[in-house]
Amino acid sequence: MKGIILAGGAGTRLYPASLPISKILLPVYNKPMIYYPLWVLMQAGVREVLIITNPEDNDNFKRVLGDGSQWGIQLSYTVQHVKRGIADAFILGEAFIAGSDCALILGDNIFYGNGFEEILTAAAKPRPGATVFAYEVNDPERFGVVEFDKTGKAVSLEEKPKTPKSNFAVTGLYFYDNQVVRLAKTLQPSARGELEITDLNKLYLAQGNLHVARLGRGFAWLDTGTHESVLQASNFVHSMQLNQGVEIACLEELALQKGFITTAQLQRTLAKAPRNNYYDYIKRVCKRFG
Repeated sequence: MKGIILAGGAGTRLYPASLPISKILLPVYNKPMIYYPLWVLMQAGVREVLIITNPEDNDNFKRVLGDGSQWGIQLSYTVQHVKRGIADAFILGEAFIAGSDCALILGDNIFYGNGFEEILTAAAKPRPGATVFAYEVNDPERFGVVEFDKTGKAVSLEEKPKTPKSNFAVTGLYFYDNQVVRLAKTLQPSARGELEITDLNKLYLAQGNLHVARLGRGFAWLDTGTHESVLQASNFVHSMQLNQGVEIACLEELALQKGFITTAQLQRTLAKAPRNNYYDYIKRVCKRFG
């Protein structure tokens, strides 16, 4: 399976903070925001990732992340010149996907929860259809909303409905089989001129191949599109790290756990790293792995 991070968008709700740099590179506590969605894909076992950026931000992403070899993954980049919606990511990434199954995550979405890695690994296993994740929210009218029947089966999807049929929002994380590019190409722009991800998911729902996993109370999903939500996310990460003594979205630690890199490779990275709390933590990780 391959992965895509959609890291475009103007970030106007975060102006003026996002004027000099993409919002997806703004810090969430002690790491760039992009680390968090990349961490999710790596937990799912994805090692080939395409990052879709604005034209003006592409070089900054390459400077921050490089080719991914320091984490034992392969990163590539492309530019979205025209904002045509989330589902356009699959059309832009057609050559990258090359007939594979594909996961997509929005660059401003942060996920955290006990057992999430096992859920992601299961979602990434080859099977027909699509898997999306639903999370109960207080303001479902801001999101794509999924309705369930009495048995818990998904029966309808609506994009930002005025009168939501449930409080379950579809999060910005999606897993698709190898039909995804073909189906994305059949979509027509919505009234707002975008290829809607909800419309793509409806095609899978109509096939009877849309799997919806509910993220319960033990999970956190943060959509960091506003100043308030970025602050909330930073406070959440700080609190969890302080209480648990572990770094959330530490790509180096995860790469070592997954066997993407060796301790010797990580030590070579550390030899070039500055001295601070983050890299001191990674040094302790290296000692733990021997």
